[in-house]
Amino acid sequence: MSFPKFLVADNTDSPDAIFIVHTEFPTFILNLENDEVKWLDDISDESEDDLTKTLENLVTEAENFYQREVDRYNL
Repeated sequence: MSFPKFLVADNTDSPDAIFIVHTEFPTFILNLENDEVKWLDDISDESEDDLTKTLENLVTEAENFYQREVDRYNL
């Protein structure tokens, strides 16, 4: 089964939070309420500089994805 690169998720236990799930390596969940990132893959072997750049790019992509989804929903 193939999944989209990003998924939007929510949970009634965190009513103010919206989560973006990144399904490709490195997989993570981004909480848009507080910008907290939970890594789902072991990224301990990655260099810190590469990881920082990757994270910045992926968070930007995730935020752009979410905004696109909201814009489409509000049409």
